[in-house]
Amino acid sequence: MDHPIVAPGAAADPPGRAEALAEAIAAAAAEIEATRRIPPTLVEALHRSRLFRMLLPRSAGGDEVHPATYLLAIEAAARQDASVAWNLFVANSTVLIAAYLDPAVARTIFADPRSVLAWGPPNETIADAVPGGYRVSGRFDFASGCRLASWMGVHCRVREADGGLRQNHLGRPAIRTLIFPAAEARLLDNWNPIGLRGTASDSYTVGDVFVPEAFSSTREDPSLRREPGPLYAFTQQGLYAVGVAGVALGTGGAMLQQFVALAMTKAPRGQALLAEDALVQSEVARATAKLGAARAWLLSMLGEMHDAAEAGAALPVAERARLRLGCAQAIQASVEVADFAYKAAGVDAIFPGSPFERRFRDIHTLSQQIQSRAAHFTAVGQVMLGRAPVGFL
Repeated sequence: MDHPIVAPGAAADPPGRAEALAEAIAAAAAEIEATRRIPPTLVEALHRSRLFRMLLPRSAGGDEVHPATYLLAIEAAARQDASVAWNLFVANSTVLIAAYLDPAVARTIFADPRSVLAWGPPNETIADAVPGGYRVSGRFDFASGCRLASWMGVHCRVREADGGLRQNHLGRPAIRTLIFPAAEARLLDNWNPIGLRGTASDSYTVGDVFVPEAFSSTREDPSLRREPGPLYAFTQQGLYAVGVAGVALGTGGAMLQQFVALAMTKAPRGQALLAEDALVQSEVARATAKLGAARAWLLSMLGEMHDAAEAGAALPVAERARLRLGCAQAIQASVEVADFAYKAAGVDAIFPGSPFERRFRDIHTLSQQIQSRAAHFTAVGQVMLGRAPVGFL
């Protein structure tokens, strides 16, 4: 059975809209690298393209696109600049919380068409349950896209009035997501890494912020979702991995494309063109197959899972594991292809401003992120062998 990659309708062409911005994204790449920020004019163009709203429910003013369409759009942006694509995927990942909020609250948060929600990963912070909501203080790190955000969030444990920690459905300390206006967070300008510099993944602090109960939810229990559409059968963690895979595929694919162009014109001293070298020919073919196979498999499974999703039900654990495997494989293949292109380009790859140098740093920064860890293969293998970790998402 064939599975559509792009769903019909007005919101069906985010990849085309991302490709239409290719020239603008490429032109801003040097400024993004130097300032660690996406220029306001490009941010505005991204908002007009609705690329921040691909995974937002239609009930909250979003486009609720097919997950394979989403992957292709992130990949298209990443071909030009990985930081732009990373900001897009993170912003789309955070809006998935809307499927777990009261629809009226979700509409309040995303009423402004330029609303962006940002947050950092959970840490040891504990919020206090108080009448009507929660109070929280703490520091959080790696808040990609926080410089674009109108709303911020934190993920933390909850201390009840009796002093005990709230438990989740698995009998573990629950992690609650609390959402509040971005003005209530203090951003720290401390993101200065070797790659993905334009993601502005800064730290932030909050001090005794009150968050109403309605502006909170949990990402731990997929059965609590309020949105029935097939997109939300995917766990938030699963779609997060899809976004990372899109950035990796676009970055690795662009490096391979740039090497092919170089090989058609570069002749090492006293030798024929690289394109005439039998080893180069073989390795280009192998790299193309490796990247294409990983990409095609991930697109195929996204189509199958979307088609099979049942209203109101989360994907079964076996399908979550298969998706995790597809994303991990796509990320690993992309890094391997990027490494081939960088090494094969020789000294042409080592200078700032080359088509390879920034992308090499970007994809190797991506390779250090949690979604890229080899441990995912172990976790998937445990599921496949009947030893699924409790609470696998």
